[in-house]
Amino acid sequence: MAAPVVPKPAAAPDRLGELLVREGVLNHEQLTKAQQDATSGGQRLGYTLVKLGFVTETAILRVLARQHRMPAVDLSRFEVDTRLLKLVPADVASKHSVLPLKRDGRQLTVAIADPTNLGVVDDLKFITRYDIVPVLAGEFSIRTAIEKHYEANDQQMQTLLQDIAGAEDDVELLEAQEQEADVSALAAAVEDAPVVKLLNAILSDAVTRGASDIHFECFEHELRVRYRIDGALQEIMKPPAKMKAALISRFKIMASLNIAERRVPQDGRIKLKVGSKVIDFRVSTLPTLFGEKVVLRILDKGNLTLDLETFGIEPRAEREFMEAISNPYGMVLVTGPTGSGKTTTLYSALSKINTMDTNIMTAEDPVEYNLFGINQVQVRNEIGMTFAAALKAFLRQDPNIIMLGEIRDLETGGIAIKAALTGHLVMSTLHTNSAPETLTRLLDMGLEPFNVASALNAILAQRLVRRICPKCKTKYEPDDAELTGAKVTRETTMRDLRFTEEALQDAKRKATKEAVPFLENLSLDTRVVDLPFFKGRGCDTCNGTGLKGRQGLYEVMFMTNHIKKLVVQNADSQVLKDEAIKEGMLTLRMDGWLKVLKGLTTLEQVIRETSA
Repeated sequence: MAAPVVPKPAAAPDRLGELLVREGVLNHEQLTKAQQDATSGGQRLGYTLVKLGFVTETAILRVLARQHRMPAVDLSRFEVDTRLLKLVPADVASKHSVLPLKRDGRQLTVAIADPTNLGVVDDLKFITRYDIVPVLAGEFSIRTAIEKHYEANDQQMQTLLQDIAGAEDDVELLEAQEQEADVSALAAAVEDAPVVKLLNAILSDAVTRGASDIHFECFEHELRVRYRIDGALQEIMKPPAKMKAALISRFKIMASLNIAERRVPQDGRIKLKVGSKVIDFRVSTLPTLFGEKVVLRILDKGNLTLDLETFGIEPRAEREFMEAISNPYGMVLVTGPTGSGKTTTLYSALSKINTMDTNIMTAEDPVEYNLFGINQVQVRNEIGMTFAAALKAFLRQDPNIIMLGEIRDLETGGIAIKAALTGHLVMSTLHTNSAPETLTRLLDMGLEPFNVASALNAILAQRLVRRICPKCKTKYEPDDAELTGAKVTRETTMRDLRFTEEALQDAKRKATKEAVPFLENLSLDTRVVDLPFFKGRGCDTCNGTGLKGRQGLYEVMFMTNHIKKLVVQNADSQVLKDEAIKEGMLTLRMDGWLKVLKGLTTLEQVIRETSA
């Protein structure tokens, strides 16, 4: 990738007016008049000269381009890509007289009016996360374009409403409760048509886009709305700041919260019918410096994927996991950070063993999806309905299978293990980094090693990484810095990454099924750099990110007799990991390498989410 062009100031830059006089395109009287008008109007000289008609922008650009050795563009002949405007905020564009023009991969071409303002290039790189290629353009043209295009972009909220005109009529609030509070003026504003219409449109739009969360954030002079799509937050709009109180209170009324209480966090839920679908929204409010932040978690059962193979679990890992959950008793744990898909994996497992002759009971905080045929219980710590209390009650309800949202303490862990040892299949989650570390965590809680070893069937650790956009996927050669970040060199082989022949054969069979022919000749002695690497260039489909959708990485540690003996001997997590790899376990990083070699995700994503 070519290095971005950085303007080079002249050794002794002359003032613009003097340069124009010297070039003969301006006389001293005109310069004096323009300088007076610029000073009184608080404007830059070049802008004032063009406004007064003393010189043309072309003449100014010609002089500046030659003086500072920079390329120049005529904006009157350039079609501005309005989709790029969101990369540079309107206040930044106006303050520095800059305008984004074109995006090519990770490079963003930006028109600037002042070639001596070198700091703006660094500022724009920080703001946009792109490499900036500055080009000269006339300030008058830039400001005209800013007024034209950013004003149009400010109508984004109205455009959104128009684009989904009528959609708000398909949004129906279910299970709402009316509240009485001494906030009559606010209540009136909440019922105002624009407020209701805007919120219904946002909720409908978020569901349509497949967002998992909606963030309403209050700042001193603005209100920002962002969606989390494929694990990444994207700014959607900035509604008028004056609507802040009414919008937040409308959410509270919909979620049956207290609109008069703004000092403490509140949690609730909204049930909406959006079109033909019924969607649950989990609502959380949090007091911040300039107002309450509202976050809505969208629980769309239609987006719930209960097939782990769809998420890319490798054959051996899937076999061992299915064997573990098919046992009539024992414990299966799923681990990973928040948002890594643990609950989805547990729901997938339950859906596969949910038969007419089994009694399945779950304790969740909160219950995210309602699954037919499964008895789901909402944990409520404030009234003593904890995980431990629910689990004790379950054991008196003749269960076959028990699912706990999370094992948080010794009491819950102890009861869960006793249940697993007395003829029940118990599933739960933990927040640990890997499968072997989960065993160490259980022992650190105070659980007895022999009980842990006897009860556990398997541990599955998982992560979610973003997939490469299929529309703009392209092959590339990783540089040394990227390889170093992955802790490999150009001589690293698949054997060095600790792959087994069985793992590679499984990968080949699955690759054939997925039509990835270049993996056919993969062997333990293949260098990783000899295989193709892919990334996304950035396109309209992926909003210029090169990434679209998400992909699971899985690490399944099956509790063999040898590993159980090591647990009883209090072996540390590294010893357990080494032994599991010898027995064929794919670590998260190894599974990530397979997804990279199949062209499903990028090496950068794998490095970010896994450890070597």
